Amino acid sequence: MNIAVVGTGYVGLVTGTCFADTGNNVICVDIDAEKVKRMQAGEVPIYEPYLDTVFERNIRQNRLTFTTDLEDAVSKSTIIFLALPTPPGEDGSADLSYVLGVAEELGKIITDYKVIIDKSTVPVGTAEKVTAKIAENAKVDFDVVSNPEFLREGFAVEDFMKPDRVVIGTSSERAAEVMKDLYKPFVRQGNPLIVMDEKSAELTKYAANSFLATKITFMNEVANFCELVGADVDMVRAGIGTDTRIGKRFLFPGIGYGGSCFPKDVQALAKSGKESGYHFEILDSVLRVNNRQKLSLIEKVKRHYGDLNGKTFALWGLAFKPDTDDIREAPALYMIDELLDAGAKIKSFDPEAMENVKGLYGDKISFEENMYDAVQGADALLIATEWSVFRNPDFEKLAELLKEKRIFDGRNLFETERMKSLGFHYESIGREIVKAG
Repeated sequence: MNIAVVGTGYVGLVTGTCFADTGNNVICVDIDAEKVKRMQAGEVPIYEPYLDTVFERNIRQNRLTFTTDLEDAVSKSTIIFLALPTPPGEDGSADLSYVLGVAEELGKIITDYKVIIDKSTVPVGTAEKVTAKIAENAKVDFDVVSNPEFLREGFAVEDFMKPDRVVIGTSSERAAEVMKDLYKPFVRQGNPLIVMDEKSAELTKYAANSFLATKITFMNEVANFCELVGADVDMVRAGIGTDTRIGKRFLFPGIGYGGSCFPKDVQALAKSGKESGYHFEILDSVLRVNNRQKLSLIEKVKRHYGDLNGKTFALWGLAFKPDTDDIREAPALYMIDELLDAGAKIKSFDPEAMENVKGLYGDKISFEENMYDAVQGADALLIATEWSVFRNPDFEKLAELLKEKRIFDGRNLFETERMKSLGFHYESIGREIVKAG
């Protein structure tokens, strides 16, 4: 099939690359000429495990190309994906200006039947708005489909190639058949391809992310309560996670969720509810608790030291999660702001996200070449992201490099019993405080 993907952000690039890898001809469109030039030269503009291999293979075999020319790409394609940003406005609502702007252009340039697919995460009713915007100028038949993505950063290629399910929102049998043919290679093992109406498909994405965000937030609330009553959140997690009605995933407590999806989608669903006369009380609580949780580790640091002015802290992890360079809504950024406001100095390390953070903070914090350089001479180590490389450090080396053996762990990477035996002062989330030996 001939496919155009409009927008080469995280979702668009993964979508286009993976469709090319199943034999389709894919043209990716972006208005950023410099970015397009880099991609044409074989440079992947984002960090995502395994994407570079698939990307390079399909460029080499001429199935994946890049352009700034929307009209040319559309003229050569039957299927057009809109993978455009829908950033939150000040009130939390999704900004549809990019999506509707391209929709208006499509209406002017399509000359034969097209299936136009909302891949972006959009509020209920967006397919109707896109259809109306295209119809203002279109002289030919077209269908608008909602096809939400369910990609986890760090696992996006795997998630696309082997999806739990594919959701297709359309009332058109013609478009549904096109979409079924397109996704056949990805559901050969029997994973469901679910066809529903457009509004239900749009809501499915928001509902899924909001539910997962709620699950994370609930466990963080339980962890906070564990600290007050002397329970161990790891034991509680094991006790409830083995209940098949609950499941084991998304039950790990920490310093809150971040990224491009959960914060934006929870806000957008809450805002959509208010616009429709419905108050999602549970989502208001999720947003409030998560914002507070992002600074829960810093509160522990403040309780321990009192005045942070002049203290130096090593910070391991800047990305909102491991295996990505994405820093959107990362808890580490909130922690950095709080520490700088308190007069502290920060020595940071992250395997992939340092350049992105450097663009925000410049020389306000230091960016070290490795995890141990960050620890050298620091008063304590703070952990904000659960990168695998942080899970089994050389504790003897840490003890030598730190001024004192103090670790504040926002991701519960280490066992409390081990930290006791090593003589560290160790504070984590929802577990006992280990006093230095």
